[in-house]
Amino acid sequence: MSKDAHAAKDQRNWQNWHEQRAATVAAPYGPLSLTGTYWLSDYPEGRIPAVPGSWLEDGDAVVLTASAEDGLTVDDKPLTGPVRLTADHGPIPGSRVAHGERRLVVLRREGLWAVRDFDPDSPARHAFQGIEATAYDARWALPGRFHPYKEHRSVRVENADGRERGLGLGGEIAFELDGEERTLQVAVEPDGSLWAVFADATSGNSSYRFRFLRPSAPATDGTVTVDFNRSLLPPCAFADHFICPFPPPGNTLDTAVPAGERNLRSH
Repeated sequence: MSKDAHAAKDQRNWQNWHEQRAATVAAPYGPLSLTGTYWLSDYPEGRIPAVPGSWLEDGDAVVLTASAEDGLTVDDKPLTGPVRLTADHGPIPGSRVAHGERRLVVLRREGLWAVRDFDPDSPARHAFQGIEATAYDARWALPGRFHPYKEHRSVRVENADGRERGLGLGGEIAFELDGEERTLQVAVEPDGSLWAVFADATSGNSSYRFRFLRPSAPATDGTVTVDFNRSLLPPCAFADHFICPFPPPGNTLDTAVPAGERNLRSH
């Protein structure tokens, strides 16, 4: 395949990725549908104003109690009385608790319980105009190398909700940008793919204040493509109720990366 043919294929692949990404974001239970994240420690009496039922922490579970008037279902059956719930880990539409079309998802982070309210009728989903992204440019698909840490690390970073939490890190990727070697610390996902939270000189200006990068699993020799064309807006760019971590120390690049997703389209 010629160089031009390769470039055209990469452009098509990126366009397909961009279109699929916008469709995923706009899906009924995509990030735009999240209307609230409610930490149960903030509601010790169990009553969350915007959510039906009574939600109480009970050790390794949450006890949800509802009456027929609450209109809640668990596993597609009307709930009257109490039920013990553990954290939901599957797709949002498959979460156990529902209120009509809404899905009430049980979340646990660092020992704290929360309920998330996903509503396909959310104002943010109705107002969505698309994702502003820079067109594909092969110059931003950089060869890199993954260097795993000998031991898993965790750093405390501020999250979008103002609370500080641990961010697990499994190694770093090294690549060259503007003639200099740069590194980003990354988490290693269960499937071997990588996840970086990063900022750059465009962050908070022409791009959202930070972004995600999800390189595929490195090859056996550690080589990996660092493709900034596929920089992602974090979920908190779509709804204020996500608790995305900010970049860890060292993951703010001092150069501009005007590639990938930049902001929500406003018109």
